[in-house]
Amino acid sequence: MRHSRNTSRPTRVDATQSHAHASNLGRSVMKIGIIGAGNIGGNLTRRLTALGHEVSVANSRGPHTLTALAEETGATPVPVEEAARGAEVVVVTIPLKAVPDLPKGVLDGAADGVAVIDTGNYYPQQRDGRIAEIEDEGLTESRWTERRLGHPVIKAFNGTYAQDILDRHRPAGAPDRQALPVAGDDAAAKAKVRALIDELGFDTVDAGGLDDSWRQQPATPVYGLQAGAEAVTKALAEASPERTPEFRG
Repeated sequence: MRHSRNTSRPTRVDATQSHAHASNLGRSVMKIGIIGAGNIGGNLTRRLTALGHEVSVANSRGPHTLTALAEETGATPVPVEEAARGAEVVVVTIPLKAVPDLPKGVLDGAADGVAVIDTGNYYPQQRDGRIAEIEDEGLTESRWTERRLGHPVIKAFNGTYAQDILDRHRPAGAPDRQALPVAGDDAAAKAKVRALIDELGFDTVDAGGLDDSWRQQPATPVYGLQAGAEAVTKALAEASPERTPEFRG
């Protein structure tokens, strides 16, 4: 979910201090590639660099358009073709209609066992146009994206307000800690993504395999829900596989 409720930005955290901070907390520094620098991609760049990770960020307009974000965060702006190079986690956070336009083999240079996070949503009337495989074959949005990328994906952050990534993170065990649903088939990749989300300051709920990820698509009870794990689990269980009219092409 791309909406941001304000334009506040955190102060840049020096990269050296960030790495030391991560080390002091016993975290391992990861190489993370982010494809897409909109509201979700930009705020994940801000938080992940602040946690001490080495972040490369790319968008469709080129690295020269990411100078301000790089100066603010210490992330490295790169062409899309280089975003996944050596990365242990890659976040694909672009409009669904743009996924087929990604360079062929965009994930080829990633680290072995890379976890690919798909934050995408299908907005047929509002943005993406009609996608037949989703409408006619009943593919979940992330299964469609997975086929285009040629690599398993983990669906996460798709129903999260972008500003919440900056504002609503809490320490583990906090009574008001928000939970996010996470769906995917690759158990190791899912575990890596859930651990990263925990580090970002959110609980997670296992939403099942990628074919179950319709439970967190737009217009479902969990989409945009700002609540803890119990409420998220309940919302996932109450979801209907039927798309509402505004999300059908």
